[in-house]
Amino acid sequence: MSGATDDNLPDRFGPMTVKELRQGLRRSMFVIPFLAIQALAAAAMAAEFGRDAGGRFSEYVGVMNVVLLFVSGPFWMVVSAVCTVVMPLGGLALMGQEMEDGNHELLLLTRLNRWSVVRGKFLMLWGLCALTFFSLLPYVVVRYFIGGIELPRELACSLTVLGLSAMISAGMIGASAFRGLGARIGMILLFLFSMVGACAVPLAASAGVTGGCGVFFHINAAAAVFCYTTLGLSLARSR
Repeated sequence: MSGATDDNLPDRFGPMTVKELRQGLRRSMFVIPFLAIQALAAAAMAAEFGRDAGGRFSEYVGVMNVVLLFVSGPFWMVVSAVCTVVMPLGGLALMGQEMEDGNHELLLLTRLNRWSVVRGKFLMLWGLCALTFFSLLPYVVVRYFIGGIELPRELACSLTVLGLSAMISAGMIGASAFRGLGARIGMILLFLFSMVGACAVPLAASAGVTGGCGVFFHINAAAAVFCYTTLGLSLARSR
């Protein structure tokens, strides 16, 4: 059948993406953080209700305003740590496994090209981060109705986490294409420093100068996510 596989993963995802998702959903890099974040999120949300979380920094509410994650309470700190740091770390080994075992040569003998291989690994890694994040949406709803949290802030934080996880996941995959742990760590640090210098600082500065996050701020934020995600995947493809 061409509609769906036995495990309900549609064929339209592409063979590489389906393969990686099947394996990724069974790996400890997904299962352990997925279970741990549920307990951490509940504890962080309970701690957050004991203090006033509303009304702060509201003039700087915007997508990819990283500072917003740190001033919006323990809940978003926990979510950010797991979805943008812990889970993407598994990407440091993805391309290395294919190259060291020689699997990339077998993959390229099929109809898959290099972009298909890299794209499949990225969709798997980012998909697992997004799946973990979406599992926390009930906590977001509870915080909104019980905690008096501002809806625009919750939406901005949600999109910021998804954007950061996409950029960092792509950077991890790009760094994993280098041989040796030292080279991978050095490359991902260079990638992250570039993100901070070229994205985080200018975006924060622009929000401060204009007194808020307007239309051009969000256009630049979307462009930053696209450019750095493409950069990370292009680095993996070139290797």
